[in-house]
Amino acid sequence: MTFEFTGPIWFWKGPAPWYFITVPTEQSAELKAASRFVTYGWGMIPVQAQIGGTTWKTSLFYKDDHYVIPIRAAVRKAEGLEEGGEVTVQMTVG
Repeated sequence: MTFEFTGPIWFWKGPAPWYFITVPTEQSAELKAASRFVTYGWGMIPVQAQIGGTTWKTSLFYKDDHYVIPIRAAVRKAEGLEEGGEVTVQMTVG
């Protein structure tokens, strides 16, 4: 499964602060339907993601009826990304 979507970067202050982009509703529904085949535990789904020229491996988390993709500090720095900025993400499950 391969997806491309655009969304704003947001910051979660939780116990482990991190930056994320929310996967849109339609793609989240497709991922939820396939999750039992691709999750490795706790509902997390492994993906290879790309923003601009930066590619990395990560896992999607399910939060508030959508999946979210964490954006590492190295990715934000390499691509000049900041909280609130609109970003296009390409990702492949697996």
